[in-house]
Amino acid sequence: MRHTTRHPVLGANSLWHVYKTVPFWKVVKNFIVIQLARYSPFLGLKNWLYRTFLRVKVGEQTSFALMVMLDVMFPEKISVGRNTVIGYNTTILAHEYLIKEYRLGPVNIGSEVMIGANSTILPGVSIGDGAIVSAGTLVHKDVPPGYFVGGNPMRVIYSKEELEKRWAEDPIYKKEK
Repeated sequence: MRHTTRHPVLGANSLWHVYKTVPFWKVVKNFIVIQLARYSPFLGLKNWLYRTFLRVKVGEQTSFALMVMLDVMFPEKISVGRNTVIGYNTTILAHEYLIKEYRLGPVNIGSEVMIGANSTILPGVSIGDGAIVSAGTLVHKDVPPGYFVGGNPMRVIYSKEELEKRWAEDPIYKKEK
C-alpha cells in the first residue's frame, strides 16, 4: 500500500492544473538543479545541490549515479539515508498526475540500500534499511528492511533471513561475529 494524499480536480486532467499545485518558478529552479546534478560526476556536489536547493534529505556517503531523475515538482518529499546507492537512470517520484486527481506522497529510502539501474520508485513508498532493489524494478509498494526485491510488478526475491542465509559464507557479505 502506498501512502499518498489524493487531491481531486474538476474539468481538464490534473496535469492541466499543475501550476495551481506547484509554483512555476519552483519547477524551473528544480529542473535546472536536477539537470546539473544528473550529469555531474561529483557525488558530493550532487548531494550538496539536492540538500541546498531542493531540500531533499540526503544521508552522508549516499551516492546518486549519473542520470538519476528526482521528482521535479516535489523533491522535498524525498529522503534517503546514509551510505545508499541509487543506480543509473533511476527515477524517484513524489507525485502522480492522473485524469481526475493528483496524488502526493513522501518517498523514504533507508540507509545501506542498493537500488539498481533503471528502477522507478513511485510516490508514497518506503524502502527499509539494508534493502536491495534489482535493476529495472517498479517499486509500487513498501520494501521491508533487508529484503531483496525485483521485477515489474515488484516481488520479493529473498526475505532478510533468506538473504542472510545465502550470504553466511560469502567472504564480502558475511557478518563478523
